[in-house]
Amino acid sequence: MTPSAKTPAEDGTPNDLDGMYRPVVVVGGGQAGLSMSYWLTQRGVDHLILERDRVGHEWRDRRWDSFCLVTPNWQCQLPGFPYAGDDPDGFMVRDEIVRYLEEYAETFDPPVVEGVAATRLRRDRKGRYLVGISRGELIADQVVLATGPYQVPLIPRLADRLPDELTQLHSCAYRSPEQLPPGEVLVVGTGQSGCQIAEDLHLAGRQVHLAVSSAPRVARFYRGRDVVAWLADLGYYRKAVSEFADADAVRFRANHYVTGRDGGRDIDLRALARDGMRLYGRLAGASGATLRFAPDLGRNLENADAVAESIKDSIDSYIDAHRIDAAPEPRYTPVWTPEREPTQLDLAETGITSVVWSTGFGRDDRWIEVPVFDGRGYPTHDRGVTASPGLYFLGLPWQHTWGSGRLSGVADDAAYLAQRITTGPDHAFRWIAGTSTSTCPRDDDWVAPRTVA
Repeated sequence: MTPSAKTPAEDGTPNDLDGMYRPVVVVGGGQAGLSMSYWLTQRGVDHLILERDRVGHEWRDRRWDSFCLVTPNWQCQLPGFPYAGDDPDGFMVRDEIVRYLEEYAETFDPPVVEGVAATRLRRDRKGRYLVGISRGELIADQVVLATGPYQVPLIPRLADRLPDELTQLHSCAYRSPEQLPPGEVLVVGTGQSGCQIAEDLHLAGRQVHLAVSSAPRVARFYRGRDVVAWLADLGYYRKAVSEFADADAVRFRANHYVTGRDGGRDIDLRALARDGMRLYGRLAGASGATLRFAPDLGRNLENADAVAESIKDSIDSYIDAHRIDAAPEPRYTPVWTPEREPTQLDLAETGITSVVWSTGFGRDDRWIEVPVFDGRGYPTHDRGVTASPGLYFLGLPWQHTWGSGRLSGVADDAAYLAQRITTGPDHAFRWIAGTSTSTCPRDDDWVAPRTVA
């Protein structure tokens, strides 16, 4: 708990929070909440941060042992605290990321109350916000919801139809190969987590079966530089989501898979298959011990390669246009191609004892009783500004740019909201979905709206 945090009661709730008023309450003490606090502090705005666990919880407790950043350290640009280590082109591992956040908080002593979860958000007749906690509620004129995209682990319902003796866990619960029982492992999903976990298991000598999705990939290095550095020069990370013709699709698009492990390298699923990993298409169904896969493995691999090569095309064009001295580099040549499309797998005939579901995350905003959601239960906003005066979101994927919610771009989003907060909640916002009286769905069939693949 930070020095400015309150002393908790036996149930973890600070004794004197009930009825407390603050002009601004920030919900969430991760990088988004801390960035918000930094800018509010700079502007002299009295505020309070509620953090359900501890600062850095998501990085500390929901990442595997070998986890590292997939973007270079120089992209860690929290406001007032850019990366200052001796390895700007390297990739911080999990414990270093946690330390980076903790050291950041120490630089300006944010008013964080740890171990306190917000359980209800509503407005009273005066238009103030009432933030419910386990014992009582706080009062605020404005609220920033900086709870992040990694809230609800999404696991397909077909998991319930798999044999009881199979060990199943979501990627956020995976820690190391030693955590799983002896035997072969099925990893479902090839976003960043799925590919990195599959590689982690493969390098540990485990037989891995991987259900390959349509996620794209990107090369780690090209023509002498990290591809992230080229894309930064191209202006990709500054491009607003509103500039895309398919902005809504961009927000929910799977991230390109690559790794920063051991100094950074490509994740080439074809090479892993050549070396013994068994690849399948998208997991389509299950009946007892029999799994069914879509016949799309070859197409998914080809599409991932095509995306990686198209990014290289853009880099080549940039180099040519600016007459940059960068040596040409041979293009990627596939090292393995599936001879057939495997569409079925009998668990009883293999040694598979575990399944790791790398199938993404969603949000659970049912505690928010304010009509700021679309028909899917996803926050409706413009750069984090909602239709409810004084209510904001921060840290959403592609909230404004690619860096939104990440260590690279959340500072700009937080600065923008701090400016809106201090000028007053007098903005206009056009309602684009649902009705002005609807809130996040609460029925028994509720499914968390996806945020991250």
